[in-house]
Amino acid sequence: MRARQWIIMAIAGTLGFAMMALVITLTIGQRQIARSAGTAAIGGPFTLLDDTGATVTDKTLSGKPYAMYFGYRYCPDVCPTTLFDLTRWIKALGPDADKLNYVFVTVDPERDTPKLMHEYLESFDRRIRGFTGTPAQIAKIAKEYRVYYKKIPTGDGNYLMNHSAIIYLMTAADKFDTVIPYQEKDSVAIAKLRKLAATAPSS
Repeated sequence: MRARQWIIMAIAGTLGFAMMALVITLTIGQRQIARSAGTAAIGGPFTLLDDTGATVTDKTLSGKPYAMYFGYRYCPDVCPTTLFDLTRWIKALGPDADKLNYVFVTVDPERDTPKLMHEYLESFDRRIRGFTGTPAQIAKIAKEYRVYYKKIPTGDGNYLMNHSAIIYLMTAADKFDTVIPYQEKDSVAIAKLRKLAATAPSS
């Protein structure tokens, strides 16, 4: 009996140590990302297709500050939650909303065609545009924005995508401003968007 108790305690201790190591690793990783963001080393050139099938590049967004989110159409909860949040924030901005561009970039180009992206985005604010492309093109823009994503097989021949869940706020000059994390408070998110809109060049 005593030997069994020692084994259970040893296993619990090992798991506790592993969890602590994971927390430390994630904390260090988040701090490194924050430091990288502080150097504005986020963003860069890209060529993709929008949800109408038209070719778009980083120059397409130039001239207006923009909010960019990376996710995918089959996402079960995080992506629709974020897009509904963004839709609500856009409405709250009032006239300032038109001073910004809003982009949803897929990290699942194998399934997210322009047509399907367009149909999916009909559930959200009409100003949110969908961008897709080849796997290589998506890999490039994800690298430019330091976005993490990974295919996770579900065992039934299908898969989910594990991915970063933040909205990047970029200036009209394609410079990194800040981020809106997943499930940010409405008041904080709207304040960030309104502040970004205030930097939009006068028309």
